[in-house]
Formats: sequence, structure tokens, C-alpha cells
Amino acid sequence: MDRLAAMTVFCTVCDANSFAGAARRLGLSPPVVTRTVTALEAHLGVRLLQRTTRSLRLTDAGERYLEQARRVLAEIEAAEEIARGERQRPRGRLVISAPWIFGRMHVAALVRRYLANYPDVKAELQLNDRNVSLVEEGIDVAIRIGALDDSSLVARTLGSTRRVVAASPAYLAARGRPASPAEIEAHDTVAFGPAHASGDWLFGDPREPTREWRVAVTSRLTTNSGDAAIDCARAGGGLVRALHYQVAAHVAAGELEIVLAPFERAPSPIHALYPSARLLPARVRAFLDLALESGVRAY
Repeated sequence: MDRLAAMTVFCTVCDANSFAGAARRLGLSPPVVTRTVTALEAHLGVRLLQRTTRSLRLTDAGERYLEQARRVLAEIEAAEEIARGERQRPRGRLVISAPWIFGRMHVAALVRRYLANYPDVKAELQLNDRNVSLVEEGIDVAIRIGALDDSSLVARTLGSTRRVVAASPAYLAARGRPASPAEIEAHDTVAFGPAHASGDWLFGDPREPTREWRVAVTSRLTTNSGDAAIDCARAGGGLVRALHYQVAAHVAAGELEIVLAPFERAPSPIHALYPSARLLPARVRAFLDLALESGVRAY
């Protein structure tokens, strides 16, 4: 049994979530794909997939094996690129993940420049506000904002952005401008973020830099869409707390005004993450270099 070929077949079955789908992607017959996965399970002595007539589900052993198999195949692909001299000539498929608004406003333009520079590369830009698993989901580079969890990922700092509170001039004229975080409870607020996120807004204290000011906020509107929340604030819906790049254009246009600036916390870093610095494919290295050169900074 060709174990690398079997790994490829197994990973493709998991990506397609079916033997028939994997067969179509690989140009093989479904029986060949089924026999290959069965032989791999026999070789390993464990079941990797639970099969029913309607679905496939990874076993615990299958989940662990899939993560490692993807890592091995990625390392082999990188080694082959280097051997073929493609470390100097980016080509292939590059998958990038970024937060929704930051990706739309900044990363998408960067990807367009990258593709113009490297015609042999095809790119996929995935926008979402969750922390994707790079290895499990086949992501080459992930852009993340904020403190990083401990992990085996490699991080390169691209810049930073601060978190601000803003409201429309009409709202502030009608309800007044808060002078401190303690006054927020007297105002209407608009919040956005994951459904499980805390409703507290955090601030610094200009008099005591080590002190954190936590304000419990019960918002009139809560949404998972940053665009919807910011649009509501622009229309006079109340105070919104956002990263500066998300509201900068509206502030410049006079549609929003920043309040409580003295109480802002330290800026949040913007990182590019990737699984390994070893045998880094040319297409990934070129994208990282362009990101650093372009200064993807949004204060």
C-alpha cells in the first residue's frame, strides 16, 4: 500500500464528506477509494471513519490521524516545491482566512495585488469571525486581531488597531457626550460579536494605567454583524464599540464621532499566522512579504 497516496485519499474523503465526492475529485472510482481507506484502517489497526448509508463521521482516532496526515502532506508539498525550484516562483493555491470587516476592507485589496504579482497562484479568501483551525481546514495564512492563544502556529506582526466608542453627532447632540465609562449606562448602546461573547465593555484608566475599567452593558441591539451595528449607530441608535478601522471612514465623513478616547485600552495587535516556518512554500512566503511591505495597519 502506498501510504502517502492512502493519506491523500483519506484526507480527500474527509474534505468531500463522501467516498463518491472524493472519487470525483481524485479521478478514481468509488470502489478504489473505499478499498484504499479500508486498507489504511487495516494497516493502522484502527477505524478512522464511522460509515452509515447517509453519512460519514470521524472517530476520535480518525480526527487525530487527519490532523497529522494533513500536516505531513503539506510538508511534502512544500519540500517538492523547493526541489522543483518553486521556492523562488510562487504557484499553486493559497488559502487565506481573515475577519469579516477587516478582510473586506484591507485583506481583499492585498490579495488582489498579490494575484496581480503572481499569475501562477490561485487564491481563496475566507471571511469569518471565528478562529479557524489552520491545519484541519487547510488554511495557509490566517489574519487575526488581538492577543493570541498559546499554540504551535507561527505569528508575524502586521500592525495594530485600537478599540473605540463612537456615536452619531445627532445622537450625541440629543443625549450628551459621556465623560467617563461610568456614564455609559445612561446611554443606548449597540453591540456586536459572537453570541457567546461577554456583554462587558473594557476600558483603561488614564490616572492608573494598570487599572481596568469594566462596564456591564445591556444593549438595545445586539447582532453578529459589525456592519449592521455600525449602521445602526450612524443612524442615531446609540454608542457602538468597534475597532478603529471599522469606523474610520465614517468618522472621516462626519457620520460618527469618537468618545471616551482617554479611556481607550492599549491597541490590539494584528498578526498573520501560519502553521510552520519550516519548508514554507513560495506562495505563502510571498504573501507574507507583501503583507509586511504593504503595512496592513489600521489604527
